[in-house]
Amino acid sequence: MRATLDEATAFLAANPDIRQVSLILTDLNGIARGKSVRIHELAALYTSGRPLPSSILSLDAQGEDVEETGLVWDIGDMDCRAFPVAGTLKRCPWLDDTAQVLLSMGEDAGLPVEAPDPRFKLSQMVRRFAADGITPVLACELEFYLLDKRAYLEQGKLMPACLKGGFPSELTQVYGLAALEDLRPFFDDIYAAAEIQGLPAETAISEYAPGQFELTLTHRANALQAADEAVQFKRLIKGIADRHGMIACFMAKPFTEFAGSGMHVHVSLTDKNGHNLFAAEDLPAEPKNALLAHAIGGLQHTVADAMALFAPNANSYRRFRANSYAPVAATWGVNNRTVTFRVPTGGSASRRVEHRLCGADANPYLAATAILAGMHKGIAERIDPGPAATGNAYQPSDAKTAGRQSAPGTIPAPALNWPGALADFERSSFIKSYFGADFARIYLAIKRHELEQAFAEVTALDLRLHLRNA
Repeated sequence: MRATLDEATAFLAANPDIRQVSLILTDLNGIARGKSVRIHELAALYTSGRPLPSSILSLDAQGEDVEETGLVWDIGDMDCRAFPVAGTLKRCPWLDDTAQVLLSMGEDAGLPVEAPDPRFKLSQMVRRFAADGITPVLACELEFYLLDKRAYLEQGKLMPACLKGGFPSELTQVYGLAALEDLRPFFDDIYAAAEIQGLPAETAISEYAPGQFELTLTHRANALQAADEAVQFKRLIKGIADRHGMIACFMAKPFTEFAGSGMHVHVSLTDKNGHNLFAAEDLPAEPKNALLAHAIGGLQHTVADAMALFAPNANSYRRFRANSYAPVAATWGVNNRTVTFRVPTGGSASRRVEHRLCGADANPYLAATAILAGMHKGIAERIDPGPAATGNAYQPSDAKTAGRQSAPGTIPAPALNWPGALADFERSSFIKSYFGADFARIYLAIKRHELEQAFAEVTALDLRLHLRNA
């Protein structure tokens, strides 16, 4: 539903101190792009949309044009219409006198191709389920590191933020309470800001590395809202961290020696009455709920195609290591954190799939779209997921979970390297069917451009290994 001018008028009446508004369009890398406008410009935004250059959806992670997308000079870097997303005009508690609103480009953007806007892709996927009378329910868990900003700026050192009293954060202490309590002022500000923005922030956890934490968002019976909130929550966490002299880092793998950061996505499906279609009284290795089984089967059979969306950057692939809590195969299981698709325990009404593959650097809109598309395909084609993995799924015991080394006709394993993931993405009929050929071509052009940059970079490791030995 498109936002109306009444929403902006009511917001400004309730917040008379606001002087500027950040307009945020999430690009294909998940990076916030847009403009800062004065409040008198809001009326035109809400009635007519805001023109943005077509190249804004052609940018690489450095903010540079990727001409191969066809969205730059080929169409004269034309203006396209972006419109505000209903319910996302909110104060930014970490910025004085500032609000923000999310933007999206859709059918009326004016582009000669279908708009590759990530939020628009998710809206199309949600409508596809709605045509079948089904509503996806979705929630995100976000892992991140809190880093010492001064150490990075003054010394170029990447180190976990100091705790209360200046004590260094040196130990993992997973699920430890001391780090959470030492950083209580930061988390207090997070929850206060989330309340102002209407974000459903819940549990905070000290994760599996020094300075690593997780914050969860409650589920929403609106996948678009859930993804919007994940985007807003990441921005909020970064803003509050900056005010506390820290960097909130959502890189998939900022430290070689410590665990990577993921984004776990929990998904279920409900009918028009809000009943969970995945509900099942028990959790056997062979699920009795056929819809749940087929959804899992679809996720398994499409995970290789969508790996370039779940792990979108060169750094993403450094996270995938055995026994690291980052899954490495197309496995599923019940109450098992070594698998990619986990069915958690709990009451029948809470039955869902936890998709554990995405890095914290994944674009929430594109990740959610790919997950829902995989489920949709599995249900439509009644794909059998096979038996659940038990025990340590990092050590596959049969050909079915062995991926590319298994016999023809078995489930392809996701590529654990960037070139392989992009090759799978390029040849995927699943991606073209659910995302559209225009999107597939544009996304691939951006990622191939970034891949070339990554391989051209001479790294510290190159020098360490070969400076004198070559």
